[in-house]
Formats: sequence, C-alpha cells, structure tokens
Amino acid sequence: MIATATDVKNRFGEFMDKAQIEPVTVEKTGRRYAVLIGFDEYMRLRALEDAYWGEAAAKAEASGYVGTDEAAKLLGAK
Repeated sequence: MIATATDVKNRFGEFMDKAQIEPVTVEKTGRRYAVLIGFDEYMRLRALEDAYWGEAAAKAEASGYVGTDEAAKLLGAK
C-alpha cells in the first residue's frame, strides 16, 4: 500500500492498523520516503539480520580473520 505523508498524518491510527497486515509506503513530495511495518515484522527482519551477520562473522573467523584485538596487536607491533 502507498500513501502520502499528509494522508498518514491525518489518519495515522488507520495506517498503523494497516501496517500490521502489510507494509505501508509513505510518499513525501512524490518520492518514497518511509515504510510503516508492524512490530512483529520488524522483529522478524531484525532476527534475519542478526542471523546473517552472525553467520558472516563465523565464516570470517573460520577463514582466518584474526579479530579486532589481534589486529590491533599486530599493527602496534610494526
């Protein structure tokens, strides 16, 4: 669903309810400006992001990434 910022401002409660069902894209001066999503969807996206970065960190460590503390020691030693 797409709505103007003015519509969202004037009918905020209605758009908050709609955001529980589907994302609401807010347009300001004809450009996409923001998206309203429900809290459950926000938490789901945060969990996905956390899992992604956790996996990326584990892969980096497994491939020989030394970490920030060890890198600082190595750089200080030179």
